[in-house]
Parts: sequence; C-alpha cells; structure tokens
Amino acid sequence: MENKVKRELPDDLMNKMGLKPFETTEIGHPEVKRVAPTVRVTIGQNKVVASLDEVIKNNLKDGMTISFHHHFRSGDYIFNMVMDKIIAMGYKDLTLAPSSLTGVMNDKVIEAIKKGVITNITSSGMRGSLGDFVSHGGLKKPVIFRSHGNRARSIEEGEIKIDVAFLGVPASDPAGNANGQDGDAVFGSLGYALMDAQYANKVVLLTDNIVDYPNTPASIKQDQVDYVVKVDKVGDPDKIGSGATRFTKDPKELKIAQMVNQVIVNSPYYKQGFSFQTGSGGAALAVTRYLRQSMIKDGITASFALGGITKPTTDLLEEGLVRKVMDVQDFDKGAAQSMANNKNQQEIDASWYADPHNKGAVVNNLDVSILSALQIDTDFNVNVMTGSDGVIRGAVGGHQDAAAGAKMTIITAPLVRGRNATVVPSVETIVTPGSSIDVLVTERGIAINPARKDLIDAFKNVPGLNILDIHDLQKMAEKQVGVPKPLEYTDRTVALVEYRDGTIIDAIKEVKD
Repeated sequence: MENKVKRELPDDLMNKMGLKPFETTEIGHPEVKRVAPTVRVTIGQNKVVASLDEVIKNNLKDGMTISFHHHFRSGDYIFNMVMDKIIAMGYKDLTLAPSSLTGVMNDKVIEAIKKGVITNITSSGMRGSLGDFVSHGGLKKPVIFRSHGNRARSIEEGEIKIDVAFLGVPASDPAGNANGQDGDAVFGSLGYALMDAQYANKVVLLTDNIVDYPNTPASIKQDQVDYVVKVDKVGDPDKIGSGATRFTKDPKELKIAQMVNQVIVNSPYYKQGFSFQTGSGGAALAVTRYLRQSMIKDGITASFALGGITKPTTDLLEEGLVRKVMDVQDFDKGAAQSMANNKNQQEIDASWYADPHNKGAVVNNLDVSILSALQIDTDFNVNVMTGSDGVIRGAVGGHQDAAAGAKMTIITAPLVRGRNATVVPSVETIVTPGSSIDVLVTERGIAINPARKDLIDAFKNVPGLNILDIHDLQKMAEKQVGVPKPLEYTDRTVALVEYRDGTIIDAIKEVKD
C-alpha cells in the first residue's frame, strides 16, 4: 500500500500488525484513552534490595517488555549491567523498548538478539554496529522507530506496555524518590524516564548514591517505584556530550549557523518573547551562540527555550536572555549541573514536551525550531534515520515533533557530506514530511518551502541571504559529487518508521550485501 508521501509500505506487515499508513501532519482533536499500570502495593518505605539478580528473577518472564532511558548517552553503565544478567539467566523473546539506543549499548543488544533474548525492538533510533546489524537482517522482526512524543503517546495509550523498567539515577532515597540533579553522575532532566516510571508495571531504580529520606526535588516519586538497587557506578557524566551533540569548529557548519541566525532575526517570529528549540548536530547547536549576540544587540529576550538543552542555552538563562528553559534532556554536563541551581530550568516529561495526543504539548508553543538532517529532498522531506548507504545510523528523536509544532522549522545541512549529496531528489527514508519543513539552510544558500509565501516575502530583500530553489541546490550537490548508483535492497522490511500519531510514514528495507 502507498501512503500520502508516496512511500510503498509492506501490505503483509501492515495488515498483520494492524497498522495504518501516514496521511497527514494534522493531528486534529481526537478523544483518546489513557492506560494505567498494574501496581504492587508496598508497605513501608525501605525498597532497597541487595541483589539485582533477585529483582530480575522475581519480576521478569519470557515474552515481557523491558525499558531503559538514554539520558547518560555514551556514559551509560546501567544497560549493559542489567542485560548481562538477563542474558545469563536465559530469558527469551523479550521486547526492548528504551527511549533510545546509544553506541555503548550496541554490542550487548546484538548479543541478546543472537541468543534469542531480544526478539522485538522499539526505540527512537540506533547507530553504529547495531544499526548495521539490523539493516542487514540481523533481527527477524522489524524495529519500530518512534519520535520522543510518539513514544510518550504510545505508552500512555497502551501500544507500548512496559512490564519492567530499569532506570539508572544519580540519587535516590530508600523509598525511591529520585532525581538526575544530585550525586556524582548528574545528567539533569529525567524527562524520557518519567514516562517509564509512571506507566511501567514494575519500576526498578539503580543508583550509586542512596541519600536520606525524603530526597527532594523528586523527579521520580516513591509511589511509582518498586525496588531500589545499589550499584557501584551508574554512569560517566563526562560522556553525556558527544557525537551528535558535539560543539562544532567546522567552518562550513559555522557558516551555516550564521545564516540560520540571519533567517531567524529577519523572520516575523523574532520579537520580544519569542521561543525556540535547537536540535542535535554541530550547526544547529552553534546557532545558539550567534543568536545570543543578536538578542543582546537588539535588546530582545526569549520567553523559553525547549528540547535537548546545552550549556550555551543555560548560559542564556543565567544572562536573562531566556526567561525559562523547558528541559526534557540535557546534552552536556554543564546543562545538567545548571538544573540544580536554577528554578527557571524546568524539567518536563516527554508527554508534556511533545505528545500529540495530550491536552497541549510544549512544542505547540514553539516559534522557531532548528533541526539537522542526513538528507533532505526536493519535496523538503527529511531523513534523519538512514545514511546514503541505506544503513540505519540515526534517530527520530524529537524531529517530527518540533517540526510539526513550530511556526517556522529550519533544517541545517551541508550541501554534501564527503562524496554524498545531502540535498537529493528523494531521501532514502522519510522521517519528517516536507509539509512540516519551512526553510533549508546550506553553506551555498537557503531554500524556502514554496508553501510559505510569507517567508519568501520576508527574506527576499535580506542582504547576504542567497535564496535558491531547492531543485537548484540539489543540482549543485549532484554536480559536485555525481549521481550515485541506486542502492540495492531485498524485499524484507527490517524497520518501520512511525509518524507521531502512530501511522507509518516509511519502511526500511534490508540492505543487500
């Protein structure tokens, strides 16, 4: 069957799994039902147990769904620790449902798949060896990729039913009141883990720092927690900021960031009290620095900044250039440490952040969203999931959510990466539909979605903005690197990409060896 962005979807899987094809970015006003977890009544406040093995043995069964969060990013120690025990105990047919999968988890997930421990995965994304393994048919059942807002929606509506959540925290009291702001391994906001804590049937906290009762502020609360397990070390906070969240020194990326700033300050949304979100990627993160200079020069302050938060953003908060920071995840140690010291850095859960089916997500209040892309095509469709070789090497993250909610969504991307075009006739995988994208900024010029005639008028006389048709940018990229050979895939589907409402926007096929 074909969806509204003209992607062919596998009829057999769609029918077997009861899935619907993507139709529109317009969510409307559906009435939805929330589910509730099955809880075990706890008497007394000491939930500290001596053995993680006993917790797993007494609560996990074959076929269950387990979850983790990824706030430690490359510094995570919990995932491999727990999975080692689950694999050793011989569990089978588990569904892995983390908020996302980072590189430090890859080898253990592959081992678990090969041994039949994990047979289903739903996640925001995957990279490296795991992405390569899945792309070449290593997992029998297709992975389901969901945005952060869609994961929240799926949990709240019961599409993802978590049996046991294993959540690493830097500080907890014996009753299970926990946060990410205190201890040696601070990572700041627990935004994605809060969904698991609220909806999982069993919640297991793992910490290296048990503090006196009551531990406040409490992000995860004692009425949600079943067990507290003391471990030697939960993670390395110095490794939170890496990879996609690096700060760039690349001249090309810095030029793109400067141009993005020009787009923002000349847009109709740049005014007192505007709001913004910067995504991952070097150029997108560098925008914050240039935006700061403009705001100081123009005497403008922002009402709030949203999303994955970096130290440059919390510096704006400290300077009074941003009134509030709505924080679902911290991308570096500086931002994480800031949360403990500033009451205006508000921790938010993934539903408050971006669930399209709640009573009002914060993304809906965004004026400007700055996001990155692996590819963008001449219909402005964006791929942040697969590389030019068809291999899974990215994550949906909050991309769909921020793009749909913001009044102006800007994509930052170089014209080419290495010998591969970034602006292409058709992306390998559609993650965010072109109807949600307003402006593309490359180092060679910008392209404006033809549907946004207001922005075309706003930018046409701005000095220094080289406005081009996106087809011209695509031809420039093609001239530079040539036309690649078409990728070869098998007929087998290795992953399905959901849109934020749960419909299927694209299918990822197995890459031929």
